[in-house]
Amino acid sequence: MRTWFITGASRGFGALIAQKALAAGDAVVATARDPQAVIDRIGQHPNLLAVALDVTDEAQAHQAAKTAVERFGRIDILVNNAGYGLLGAVEEATGSEIEALYRTNVFGLLAVTRAVLPHMRRQRSGRILNLSSVGGLRSGPGFGVYCSTKFAVEGLTEALAAELAPLGIFATAVEPGYFRTDFLDATSLSVSPASIADYHETAGATRTHAAEVSHAQPGDPERLAKVLVAFVDAPNPPVRLPLGSDTAAATEAKAAQLLEVVNAWRGVAVSTDFPAEEAA
Repeated sequence: MRTWFITGASRGFGALIAQKALAAGDAVVATARDPQAVIDRIGQHPNLLAVALDVTDEAQAHQAAKTAVERFGRIDILVNNAGYGLLGAVEEATGSEIEALYRTNVFGLLAVTRAVLPHMRRQRSGRILNLSSVGGLRSGPGFGVYCSTKFAVEGLTEALAAELAPLGIFATAVEPGYFRTDFLDATSLSVSPASIADYHETAGATRTHAAEVSHAQPGDPERLAKVLVAFVDAPNPPVRLPLGSDTAAATEAKAAQLLEVVNAWRGVAVSTDFPAEEAA
């Protein structure tokens, strides 16, 4: 029996992953600001421990990890799922909105990871799944600040994967595309109240599109949860896991775009090196 530690487990991907893990016979430490919300969503289960955790509170993160180990003896899989979105042009977002988003999506993820890692290092085993997004691969108008947090998650995960591999611990950035969750609802998406007319055709168009596609996204959350529960058994997991046909297409397009830029600007790129004779 493996032990999962899942943040933001009262709804969305977090709750679904918790349910699938329990159905597979694993133990789950499901965290949320209100642990009763976890019980209300998932129900009572002998292998379920609902724990209060605000990921922005580092001391609480350490206590939650300690409680998990006291109950189940170990933490095998950390799922950093807690987070939310921010919709609005970069200029429209306020400093307080940006800081709050980073406190949860980046600093919260860091706090929980640092709290869990000592236990995984002691075991010399573990899996870390950091919920990123297709927005961690590419950014776009209206989601620039949100995507910047997911770009940060990608960079942190890539470094963690290299640092932890010799210790038997694997880290993966999970990149869902548009899945039919409540992500585009007010419960998961904050919308900047400021609206600047000059951004009407860019960020403004994204605001309209987000409202139109909410709950009509192509991705199936149940299938994503099933994939992730099976994925933790992969012997050599990738650093990035694209999920959804839209993320797969975006990955291919981004790779082609990067190669196109390098090929077009290779002369400029290499011109910044010392001349060969000076380098020698």
